[in-house]
Formats: sequence, C-alpha cells, structure tokens
Amino acid sequence: MSEPKYKRVVLKLSGEALAGEQGFGLSPEIIMSVAEQVKEVVDLGVEVAVVVGGGNIWRGKIGSEMGMDRATADYMGMLATVMNSLALQDSLEKSGIQTRVQSSIEMRQVAEPYIRRKAIRHLEKKRVVIFAAGTGNPYFSTDTTAALRAAEIEADVILMGKNNVDGVYSDDPKTNKDAVKYDTLSFLEVIQQGLQVMDSTASTLCMDNDIPLIVFSIMENGNIKRAVLGETIGTIVRRNT
Repeated sequence: MSEPKYKRVVLKLSGEALAGEQGFGLSPEIIMSVAEQVKEVVDLGVEVAVVVGGGNIWRGKIGSEMGMDRATADYMGMLATVMNSLALQDSLEKSGIQTRVQSSIEMRQVAEPYIRRKAIRHLEKKRVVIFAAGTGNPYFSTDTTAALRAAEIEADVILMGKNNVDGVYSDDPKTNKDAVKYDTLSFLEVIQQGLQVMDSTASTLCMDNDIPLIVFSIMENGNIKRAVLGETIGTIVRRNT
C-alpha cells in the first residue's frame, strides 16, 4: 500500500455537501459515505480533523438579507454547524472511529469546548476531531475556520470536498461550457481573479501560513484517500504555483 503524502489533514465540508441532491437538511447516505471515506484515511494512520459548514440548514448571509442583525444570523449559522457535526460524529462512530466534537461556542452537554492542545492530543491518539461552531465569532466563514484550525494544529493540507464540482474552474461549469478547470493555482491568483474557492480571509490565512489546499469532489467514493496518497485529483492551490 502506498505511503500517505500527508500525516495530518483538515477536511473541509460544506453543509450543502451533506444535503446531497435535495439541497437542504441531511442525507443519511451522503453522511455515511463521507464517514466510510474518512475511515479509509484513518486506517492509513492519517490524523483527520473536520470542519463542516451549516449552509444546508441556515446561512447567516440570508438572514442578514432578510433584515436580521448580521451577528445574530451568523450565530444561528454556527449552531447549524453543530447539528451537522453531531450527525457526522454519529456516522463516524457507527463506522468504528473514535470521534470528538469540539465547539467554539460552549455547550458542554453535546460537545467539548475547543482547546487546541486537547485537539492535538485527540489527533495523536488517532481520534477524528470535528471542529464545530466556526471560529465562535460572527463575520467569519467556516472556510476561515478551516484555515485557522489547520494553522493551529499544524496540518499538512486542507482537503476541500465539494458536492457539485470536481475542482476549481475559471467560471461556473454548469452555466458556461467553456469554463476551464485549473490543475494548480496560487492563493494570490485565487484572490486576484475572484475565484469562488474560499473567501479572501481564508485564502490569505492559508497563503501566509503556507498551507496547501486541494479542491475535489466528495461525491466520488475514495477521493479523500486518493488526495491523502498524493494522487492528482481536483485542483491544488499553493502559496506559489
């Protein structure tokens, strides 16, 4: 068996990826598929942390567009990520993987509070750690959470699993058949071209801390393992191309 290229990874999942084709709520089939893919990676000896979004339940941006206070809308979004994290934890543990949810907003009945050193200890013991509730602050996305936590735990790479595309394109491939898929990009190119990979705060954080990002489709079984083994899938974004 090939040796993993990365020893410690952060898997970033959008909430929509967990909803599947229905686009809202949770798809049990998708969550179990993700759990099985994560198990494949854990079985290789790789340390896995997960950051999951909440867009399948609530998006803070929509709430603010409705006239809701932005901070309140964002806090609601953070709570949505906790629900997704608990659902993913349940599926992972049913697959035989020890899992801990750490929340940036304290709710001791359902999750540990986020403590960096404790998270690293869990990872060293080969437990999967799910970081819930974003950064705990409004105005920051779960993309930024993934970049921040990756820097804090000294992850080798961020794996960004998408449900509707298999990489980064010059335009939306669904509406523009001439859209070009990139094999490699720099974070500066992502920011300058306004590519919808991750928000500029997250991109800058990755660039400053030299954390590579691999964007790929989560819908194809085995893709997380392929990415960890260093196979060429999706698009890789680095500090320098």
